[in-house]
Amino acid sequence: MTKETVNKSEKNMYRYGLQEKLCNLYEQSRQGKQFRHLMKLIVSEENVVLAYRNICKNKGSFTAGVDGKIITDIQKYPIEKVVEKVRNKLQFYQPKQVRRVYIDKGNGKQRPLGIPSIWDRLIQQCVLQVLEPICEAKFHERSNGFRPYRSAQNAIAQCYKMIQLQNLHYVVDVDIKGFFDNINHAKLIRQIWAMGIQDLKVLAIIRAMLKADILFNDIVTSPETGTPQGGILSPLLSNIVLNELDWWVASQWEMMPTRVGREYSKTDKKGNVVIDRSQKWTMLREKSELKEIYIVRYADDFKIFCRDYHTANKTYTAVVKWLKERLSLDISEEKSGITNLKKNYMEFLGLKIRAVPKGKKFAVKSHMTNKAKTRAKKKVAESTKRILNHNDQKSLDKNISLHNSLICGLHNYYKMATHVSADFAEIGYPIQKMLSGANHNSRQCSVEKSGEIRSRFIADNYGKSKQMRWIHDRPIIPVAYVQHEYPKYKRREINKYVLKSEAEYHVPNSISFEIIRYLMENAYKWESIEFADNMLSRYIAQKGNCAVTHKPLRLHNMECHHIKPRQGGRREDNSYRNLVLLCTEAHKLITATRKETIEKYVQMLNLDEKQLAKINKFRKLAGMAEI
Repeated sequence: MTKETVNKSEKNMYRYGLQEKLCNLYEQSRQGKQFRHLMKLIVSEENVVLAYRNICKNKGSFTAGVDGKIITDIQKYPIEKVVEKVRNKLQFYQPKQVRRVYIDKGNGKQRPLGIPSIWDRLIQQCVLQVLEPICEAKFHERSNGFRPYRSAQNAIAQCYKMIQLQNLHYVVDVDIKGFFDNINHAKLIRQIWAMGIQDLKVLAIIRAMLKADILFNDIVTSPETGTPQGGILSPLLSNIVLNELDWWVASQWEMMPTRVGREYSKTDKKGNVVIDRSQKWTMLREKSELKEIYIVRYADDFKIFCRDYHTANKTYTAVVKWLKERLSLDISEEKSGITNLKKNYMEFLGLKIRAVPKGKKFAVKSHMTNKAKTRAKKKVAESTKRILNHNDQKSLDKNISLHNSLICGLHNYYKMATHVSADFAEIGYPIQKMLSGANHNSRQCSVEKSGEIRSRFIADNYGKSKQMRWIHDRPIIPVAYVQHEYPKYKRREINKYVLKSEAEYHVPNSISFEIIRYLMENAYKWESIEFADNMLSRYIAQKGNCAVTHKPLRLHNMECHHIKPRQGGRREDNSYRNLVLLCTEAHKLITATRKETIEKYVQMLNLDEKQLAKINKFRKLAGMAEI
């Protein structure tokens, strides 16, 4: 299995000893098991520490809820105290109020976000980690939003296949009005139960989360429907709600039980066992009056592909009725309808897509949507102006880095559009003029057409472009230099909840899982959860080796060094950047003050020039004299 098939989240599951347990939940859920005793796993130390690990690295962890607390207020506690507090809170769970804020949407409107307290977010993450594998086993293949190893690119790839290979050129587009604010709580709890999650304590906790009061402008409201956007558990709950729609649409054609034709298992070129339904579908087309329809969904945005207008019209009516009667959801009629892709574009996930003639068949033609293009133009123009109006070298470096990051992000997302080059040529033309004119005004900003590219990424991806520009020897990524890349399907063998071997986690040979297990199981001995977690992270980052000698660390010969020691009455800095793992001898050499001790360990370690320089660097930062 290649490197990209295991992401950081899955590696963390493995390191914290939860991979086997969560994979078992997934497999049992596939087999239809009902789960009535999940709380023990939810409040287990491994699960709580993994939940902490997952939320503390997010930027949102520094956003306060109604109590004003952020992730650093959890980091100061020892691990056993954090676990104890989570367990106590879940005895009779009463979540704090959710702080409501509004953020701007691309269309000029605002989107409401609900921000739970940091402890409630930790609890939601604990619940999410246990419920996700159970739900993943039940979700439909073409549900792409808020799921492990799935993305908008996968959804667009599925759309392209429907248009080009299956010749489905009529699309039913249904826009659900205020989806997240109108989810029926009672119906959602029944859907969770139907998923096999039948632990009454867990259901009570989820119900309490849904009913948490909302605080906005000092006014408290109690929600009767909806799940707050911004909650950690909300994306999973939204997928549970619409999973029923996915399978209902599938039951109208692709999953319709039939006596003619058959489904059978086969092995593909990569050795994966897949279900082949082609014979069944051929028989259905020839011997039944059923109409061929397929759904592609990303969160609450979905398209249903049909072969003709009559089928699309019937499907539209049926789906609108089903959403109202089954899920109590209304649609926005002005944003919903039927699109003939041979005549008009459909809009989906920032792209506008249609079918155009190519020989005797039809091919996909796609662009950025007009709204997406307008937003991109505005962002890139503002970013370029900040570069040209810099105050000093530090602000210039920062603004160029942010600008290059913005351009890379836009290219990476929109390159799945077939005509992305034309779209970015339009976006990039005024930017190129701005850069060309920068040498002829009073801003003292010299733009060069040649220079050195130190970044390997920029050199590999943009180095051949004649549109490259440099300001004070810093390369500016060209806006218009981008090519279409066909979006990819999610590979079947990539699954977060299928057990893998140690080799597939790309664990360096020097890393000892005995040490990892020891660090986890004895984390309660350290002064705080932040220190324990960052020490484990350092061990992984250093690949199990001493930061100075690069020799493998062992339990009896491993010490954690604070690069900048505590000063005065300030709290010890236990951040990741301030910690480094050393062998005992190297650590003693860094902290030694007596001449004979220093000579002893210099001789013992037999350091080369680079290693000695690193020792002196650490000594200097610790306020010690260099050797």
